[in-house]
This record gives sequence, structure tokens and C-alpha cells, in this order.
Amino acid sequence: MTPRTRAIPDVGAATPVPALEPLLFELARPGRGGGHVRTSETAEIPEAFRRRAPLRLPELAEPQVVRHYTHLAQLNYSVDTGMYPLGSCTMKYNPKVNDRTASLFADLHPRQSYRTTQGVLALAYELERMLAKITGMDFVTLQPQAGAQSEFTALLVFKAYHAGRGEGARRRRIIVPDSAHGTNPASAAMCGYDVTTVKSDARGNVDLEALRAALGPDVAGFMLTNPNTLGLFEERVREVCDAVHAAGGLVYGDGANMNALLGVARPGDLGFDCVHINVHKTFSTPHGAGGPGAGPLCVKAHLRPFLPKPWIVKEGDGSYHYDTSREDREPEPLGDSIGTIKQRLGNFGVLVRAYTYMRTLGDEGLVETGRDAILAANYLLALLRERYDVAYDRTPMHEFVLSASRQKKQGASALDLAKALIDEGFHPPTVYFPLIVPEAMMIEPTETEPKETLDAFAAALNRLAERVATDPAAVRETPRGAPLRRLDEVGAARRPVLRYRAS
Repeated sequence: MTPRTRAIPDVGAATPVPALEPLLFELARPGRGGGHVRTSETAEIPEAFRRRAPLRLPELAEPQVVRHYTHLAQLNYSVDTGMYPLGSCTMKYNPKVNDRTASLFADLHPRQSYRTTQGVLALAYELERMLAKITGMDFVTLQPQAGAQSEFTALLVFKAYHAGRGEGARRRRIIVPDSAHGTNPASAAMCGYDVTTVKSDARGNVDLEALRAALGPDVAGFMLTNPNTLGLFEERVREVCDAVHAAGGLVYGDGANMNALLGVARPGDLGFDCVHINVHKTFSTPHGAGGPGAGPLCVKAHLRPFLPKPWIVKEGDGSYHYDTSREDREPEPLGDSIGTIKQRLGNFGVLVRAYTYMRTLGDEGLVETGRDAILAANYLLALLRERYDVAYDRTPMHEFVLSASRQKKQGASALDLAKALIDEGFHPPTVYFPLIVPEAMMIEPTETEPKETLDAFAAALNRLAERVATDPAAVRETPRGAPLRRLDEVGAARRPVLRYRAS
């Protein structure tokens, strides 16, 4: 196995990177094994359940298996080894104490009785109160496992709310901005709603006149991310909410960017009826490769009857239990709970990490994280704005969007620049999103990166801009030092290889 080196610009070190790791099937040899089960112990398995033929699994010694997965880990980029400037994803450092705390609950069973999990319920109850305070909402459900599932939950709540008012059949449309996360219209469609898109104005806000023109008696709600996916605070957000409410609709807040609002603004005070929080983004858990995630949904009091059950109830003696009854119903309720979205407390490990993060930092620390994230983004933008086009030239919040249109004309695209960053020792930023920005490069440094790292990242991107101007072909041929270079993504999608076959 031939080691290679990859420079880490912000620390000036070099890390050995192993060559491509063979498959376990290629490492295996017949008869080799690392198991310690004696043959006589198989007699305890009833005859009806014993295999008639051995499993067709690779046969390896235990050290080979451990080294195989360790080598694979060394091929991966991780938040422990470098910066993840992924706009819209908030891949920031996760303090190890969060993992340690979450591990304390690893052996609990999701259906374990509330009588033996009082500490679990106490933590969850306190987390609900903390999230309600941060968002300016009244009640919280922890069940949704991710932001997209929380969107789906919120829209089911919208449906139940309108049905309780006798308007369920009429209100069949959801409005989303053209800069919305793709999950917004997808969640609306999954709930059976028709989707209307409204454009952004010249400053990157929702075009208020276009929104007013789209509103009508058939609108159930409006889905708004604030700060939006351009990294900009919606300057007329209260007017937007007022317009939707005047039409009888509800306003859903996509809280994917809530980390920029900590100590700055609360969605409940801005006019939102509900908001979800990606606690795996705002409160520390990295969520690459599609998980893990958690998306608590925070709502105003008028939507509380429709939240998923069971709810956590605190008794006068300080004990907790799950409430599955309907004792909280008004004499003439507008409707009932939408039912269970996820058993008990959703993705509890992520919730524990968020709780630990919040308790560790306290009120002042959380406010500082939001301000530091905004400062880092604006500092990085100042270092890059001369060599790249700025999509919307306003003061951003926690992230910003550049356009590589200038570089595209010179012969290298946003994708080429992203690939070239790998050779510079950095994970690429988000590219080609939001869709309304040509050659988009969406960058979010988060509050966890030191100035030296931000300087090194900006220097790398600026070097690449200079290289594109003189030798764009060299940039198009990157990465050169990565274990894998440019993959045939179209071929992988159209002709996937899903099963190992010996050559």
C-alpha cells in the first residue's frame, strides 16, 4: 500500500493518505476467520433455524477487518481534519463532550417505560422549553428526525388546522420562494398540496408584489427560510407574514439557517406560525451523508392541538410521563393531533448532543455563536469579493453566495473550482445552489473556524481564480492528488453496480 501526502494549508502539515483500499472480498481467503464461537455452541440453535449452507461472506482475520475500515476512514475528509464550507448545510465542529453525553443513553430501548426513563423525559422536556424560548414559540415536538420530516409534519398540522375550521377542501395550495430548499415543494407535494413558486426581487428578498398576486382563498400556507438560502435576512419579513395571514394562510419557517438568528431575532416575534430547527446544524452535530439529523417543530399555541403525540407532561411532584390522552381538548376543539410521526422522542442521540451544546454554552455563549458565524461569513466574503462575482451584494448573515460566471467565461466552471479545492486541502463548498444563481458557490464558514483557517481557505480560492485566468485547462483536470479523481456520475446513476462479482 503506497502512502501519499495531502497538504493541510491551515496547519502547514502533511497527512499520509493510503492508496485505494481493496474490497473485503479481495482481501479474503477461504478458511480464514476471526470468530471465537465453538462448534458445540451451535447446538443451542433449533434445527429448523440452522442454515443449510454457509453464508457467502468474505473470510478474514479480525485485524484485517479493523484495518480495512480504518483505511477507508483515512480516505475520507472529516470535520476533525479540516473545514467544511458547505453553504446551507452548516457542517461545523462537534465538541467531543456532546458525543460522550449522547453515549450515556445508547443502551436505552425506544419503548422503555417512562417509569425507568425519568432522566430522559426531563432532558427532553427541558430541551422543548429551551427551543420554545429561542424561537419565540409556545410548544415543541421533538419527534421529527430531520428538517424535511419536520416540514412534512408542519404541513400535516396545517391541513388539520384548516380542516378544523371547515376549510380543508378549499385550501389546497402552498406557496414557496424560488430560492427555497428543494425539500419545501417536495414536502408540500407529498402532503397533496399544489405548489406555487414566487420570484425573488433584486435584493434577494421574496418579491412582495409577486407574493400578493399569488395569494388567494385556496392558499393554505407559505414556506419561508429566514435567513434565506442566499444567506440574506428577509428585509420585509413582517409584511410577508401579514400578507399571508390576511389571506387566511399560515406561515411556516424553515429554520435550517436558525444558527444565524441566535440572539438576533426570533421567528415567533417576526410573525411565523411555526418553525423547525435542524438541531444537527444549529446545535453542533455534523450530518454528512444524509444523517444523523433531528428537526424539532416549534409552534404557536393555536397549532398545538395538532402536534404529534405522545406529549411529555410534567406533574406537580416533578415526575414526567407520556400523555396520549385528549384531556387538553377545548370544549369544542378545532381538531385533534395528527398522530405519531416517529416513535417517542425521534433521533434522541442528536437531541442529547444539542441539549449538551446549549447547556455548555448558556445564553451568552449561544448568542456569541450566532454573531461569530455572521462575522466569519462577512470576513470571508471581504477576502473573496474582488476575484468572484457576488450574487446579491448585500451584507449577508452566516453564509453567502458567489458566482463563478467570470471564471466560466475564462474556461473553468464552479464545479472545476470545487474539484480543484480538494488538491488545496479543503472540502469544496456547495455548488449550483441556489438554482437562481448561475455558477453558484455557496459558502458557510460557521462560527467554529479560526481566522487562520478562513485566511487559508480564501487564499486557496483566490489562487484558483488566478490560475483559471492563466491556465483554465489545468483547473479542469483536478483533482490530481485525491484517492479518486472525477467519477462518472451519470454512468453510476444509469448503470449502478450494486453487487460484487469476482473478476
